[in-house]
Amino acid sequence: MPTNPDLLTLDAVKAAAERIRPYVNETPIVPLTPTGIALKAESLHPIGAFKIRGAFNAILSLSESERRRGVVAHSSGNHAQGVAYAARALGIPSVIVMPTNVSPVKLAATKALGAEVHLVTAAERAAKFEGLARERGLIQVPPFDSLAIMAGTGTIGLEILKQRPDVKVVLAPVSGGGLLGGISATIAQTRPDVQVIGVEPELANDAAMSFREGHIVGLSAEETARTIADGLRVQQLGKLPWANIRAYTRDIVTVAEDEIKAAMRRIAAEARLVAEPSGAVALAGALKLGLDPKTSVAVLSGGNVELGFYASILAG
Repeated sequence: MPTNPDLLTLDAVKAAAERIRPYVNETPIVPLTPTGIALKAESLHPIGAFKIRGAFNAILSLSESERRRGVVAHSSGNHAQGVAYAARALGIPSVIVMPTNVSPVKLAATKALGAEVHLVTAAERAAKFEGLARERGLIQVPPFDSLAIMAGTGTIGLEILKQRPDVKVVLAPVSGGGLLGGISATIAQTRPDVQVIGVEPELANDAAMSFREGHIVGLSAEETARTIADGLRVQQLGKLPWANIRAYTRDIVTVAEDEIKAAMRRIAAEARLVAEPSGAVALAGALKLGLDPKTSVAVLSGGNVELGFYASILAG
């Protein structure tokens, strides 16, 4: 068991799995046909993304009095929907801070779930989040820099190991690091023989640079905005995810924009699933690395994409 307080414990992940079980269904592993590459279809959650896991675990970990105060989150879209969905299911108010360049699909879905939404620039997002929490007494639910969030995402690792006991490599997208950190910590403490690899866009490669240099490296908002993977535009890894990635992740690779688009097309044609760009990067990494499809699983983290843009990608 880890002694570093920044590291996620397997017990915390198992507790999260029990805590969220009444609200979060296990997602299937769907193979691409005919190649057989396996996708962990997190896009099939009610909000279309994995973020529902961490949101429920974080909010259910609060006391009753804390929940009654309401929650606040900041997000480019999928975490926003996860928090709004969980808050509505539990009967508490939610306030979400989103960037002005947010996907219209994700903005509309967050509002439809009953959240109070505040739009600010990417540079203002964190300050607005903290200010609303302080001024209105709201409980903060951060998107990734939280052990409760990572414990929720770590449940994906438990499911993969149960569903594919012969797995050798698991690939997951990396942005702020909560998904990759949670899965890496869970799998390393359960099956240390299984490699976990993070994947991110070349145009938002702060995690890959951090992994190579041994410390957190940040990018500007202007730099990360270049990628079509809007869910992976976080400028740097969180402190807690970084500790777990550094301890448990085998490698982080980057993929080009054209490789992301090609993976989106493969997922649509061969798995009959919708993937947003951020959700397709793990498959893009698997294809780039030429991994054995029989023993590899790529996490399809989300499928929330604007239809016109998606159609243009499918058309090539």
